[in-house]
Amino acid sequence: MESSVSSRVTAKLKHLIVMLPALDEEISVGDVVRGIPRSITGIDWIKIVVIDDGSRDATALRAREAGAHVIVHGHTRGVGAAFQTGLAYGLEQGADIILNIDADGQFDPSDIPKIVAPVVAGEADFVSASRFADPNLEPEMPALKRWGNRMMSRLVSRLSGQKFYDVSCGMRCYNREAALKLHLLGRFTYTQEVFLNLSFKQLRITEVPIRVRGEREFGESRVANSLWRYGFRTARIIFRCYRDYHPLRFFGGLALLLVIPAFLLGGFLGVHYLSTGGFAPHKWAGFISATLFVTAILVLQVGVIGDMLNRHREYLEELLYHQRSRARLPLEKP
Repeated sequence: MESSVSSRVTAKLKHLIVMLPALDEEISVGDVVRGIPRSITGIDWIKIVVIDDGSRDATALRAREAGAHVIVHGHTRGVGAAFQTGLAYGLEQGADIILNIDADGQFDPSDIPKIVAPVVAGEADFVSASRFADPNLEPEMPALKRWGNRMMSRLVSRLSGQKFYDVSCGMRCYNREAALKLHLLGRFTYTQEVFLNLSFKQLRITEVPIRVRGEREFGESRVANSLWRYGFRTARIIFRCYRDYHPLRFFGGLALLLVIPAFLLGGFLGVHYLSTGGFAPHKWAGFISATLFVTAILVLQVGVIGDMLNRHREYLEELLYHQRSRARLPLEKP
């Protein structure tokens, strides 16, 4: 039975769109586009699209010369916004599989079949390349950057309840179901939010170890050029994602953090009263305890309201899912 299901899935997944978000990548984008395989087992045809996020150089021209279809943003909107543009284009074009790869040359396009294979075989809905899943393939990079990647992966793993080794890698593959269910809000970046969004929706996620160049050959990263800025803005995206999908758990945890010191201070004041017969000189403990307890109740109520709103969000995402499913243009082989 499993093999027959797998064969039906394999037969259905034939149309692949490879998208490259790009900003000022005229030096590398052409080589990346030309290096993308034009034939992959289980794929009927492949179309390449570059999303030029307001480049000031010849990125769009070099991409077209290499054979890619190009979508140009009038101004720089962020790699997250460029990714969403490419995702929407892929869905509209009727792609069965959508793969994104960075245009800076850090990834080897010849690894694309490895990333696509689990999706074609029906073994995963979302596949991410991983720099750290296999210790033998770990790239050379600054110690601080490596530590930051590991901390981010541990945070996302803890929030999602699954073990991930690399949540920041820029080469991923999605089947149509995952792409349809993916709803992102972050415009600065998309990498970590994708893991949380799809894991919260119980989709199958797989990491495939590959060898990646640790540092860009040309220029510097537009997203992670400042690790502290990148960490802060990424943490904010993760915070908002987790808050929106698990509001009761999030605000309930905050309420618990307030209730614990409230009870400790209240207990301290109670012991003092039983020992001395009065509250002085520790009335302050009572006031702080009461304030923390009332605040905890208010925070918990916010969580209850957020949980109600989360149900409405689920209904809206379901409507958007069906709308996206119907908005499928006739397939045109490139």
